[in-house]
Amino acid sequence: MAIIDKEIQSQVEKRRTFAIISHPDAGKTTLTEKLLLFGGAIRMAGEVKRRKAKKFATSDWMQIEKERGISVTSSAMQFKYKEHHINILDTPGHQDFSEDTYRTLTAADSAVMLIDAAKGVETQTIKLFKVCSKRDIPIFTFINKMDRYGKDPLDLLEELEQVLGIRSCPMNWPIGMGDDFCGIYDRQNNRIELYKKDGQRDFLCPDERGLKDPSIGNIIGDSRYNKLCEDIDLLDIAGDPFDEEKINQGKLTPVYFGSAISKFGVQTFLDEFLQLAPAPHTHMSSIGPIDTVKTAFSGFIFKIQANMNPAHRDRIAFLRVCSGKFERGMAVNHVRSGKKIKLAQPQQFLAQYRDIVDVAYPGDIIGLHDPGTFHIGDTLCAEGNFEFERLPQFPPEHFARVINLNAMKYKQFQKGTNELVEEGTVQVFRTTDRTEDLIIGVVGELQFDVFTHRLKGEYGADIRLQQLPYHLARWVGSNTQIDASKLTNLSSLCVTDQNGHIVVLCQSESTLEWLEEQNSDLTFYANPYALDSNYH
Repeated sequence: MAIIDKEIQSQVEKRRTFAIISHPDAGKTTLTEKLLLFGGAIRMAGEVKRRKAKKFATSDWMQIEKERGISVTSSAMQFKYKEHHINILDTPGHQDFSEDTYRTLTAADSAVMLIDAAKGVETQTIKLFKVCSKRDIPIFTFINKMDRYGKDPLDLLEELEQVLGIRSCPMNWPIGMGDDFCGIYDRQNNRIELYKKDGQRDFLCPDERGLKDPSIGNIIGDSRYNKLCEDIDLLDIAGDPFDEEKINQGKLTPVYFGSAISKFGVQTFLDEFLQLAPAPHTHMSSIGPIDTVKTAFSGFIFKIQANMNPAHRDRIAFLRVCSGKFERGMAVNHVRSGKKIKLAQPQQFLAQYRDIVDVAYPGDIIGLHDPGTFHIGDTLCAEGNFEFERLPQFPPEHFARVINLNAMKYKQFQKGTNELVEEGTVQVFRTTDRTEDLIIGVVGELQFDVFTHRLKGEYGADIRLQQLPYHLARWVGSNTQIDASKLTNLSSLCVTDQNGHIVVLCQSESTLEWLEEQNSDLTFYANPYALDSNYH
């Protein structure tokens, strides 16, 4: 029987690792920075909208992010708050985000879903919610911008159910909205937190009668008081009750209201979230579930980022610790290569800022210097040779032919392309004819701009992209030799991926259907893993 290490168990119980998901402009980066403020990780929040004053969000570190005032890559941040060790995974909210966002969510134990009170549930939130929902991770909802006019709170709850298909349990309730907003009623603790624009906390605690205390109306106004009582009565009768088991299963989302920009309601949310959110838990592997405490150190690479420090041209692999205790300098098994490697300079992050870390525990995100050793999805473990479940790979939806404009910079072009492919920023293909043209595929079109910008800024390579009319990629499987000419016509193109697999790019679903009819001996897969006989 495995011995439970009490030190590791204690450290695991203190940790919370979560991702923040939202649609663009819902206030995600602002919320992230307010959380960092409460944890003492930063002294001043660099709000994105003030980029002209050279005041940028801590989590937006790329030059393109600073220029455009948007997040285009996931970032990891660690800090302590009270007795907890917190790992935040800040995902891009831009509608043209990349696979990086999807993969980052696999490293989270829970998610905070941020919703703009005026706009409700938006497209990007739906996409990210579905990824979280497939993993059954707990989702906590923060409805932002209550100090502006927006949708009725009851309508917002209905949207969560109708659009996302998840039931909700309001943990607090707004009193007024916009200019009329004066606070939130804490249903669990029977108290009112009065709205202060300066972020100071001021609580009103009713007597033993609770909301029946008449003094409340004198302070918040009779009309607000009557509306609050009506709403709470309705929620008590018709709303979903608090159910921790359903929350942990991702079937019920606790809902909080507030204003991130003024810090109102954020600390209240953080305090309750840390009590309710799960600590790091077991991860599935090729030998079954890996216990966080009973198993020696293990983890997986979920992200690779080149040039976080442009002056050093470094390359960092992000590792999620899944079990045991990580110690600086330890030797571990790199399962894919079958080699033993030493992890000499592990780092922890506050976006691009890094510190050497001596120890780490399950839930922690650490950075490993990568000379080209690691691939996304690699498993590292102190004992054995098991592998964690493969990370999802999504078929690209946008494609472009890459033209190198300076033949003298071919080496830089080739190195930059290879490294950005290894990061998972883009997928690369080559045509099967003699020209072997280079084609890149991305999940979101913004990644074309990121690719071009980074090749120029980080590698000195000038390129031009010629966008192609294809919007669908399928990997082709067959027991016999595949005739590429049968897969290329006016609305499709046969290419090979970086592993030499045959892939067909199609303009539409109807093109794919026609190819399937004409080539009944072939099988078309949306996932390259399906070509592996061991894939399930």
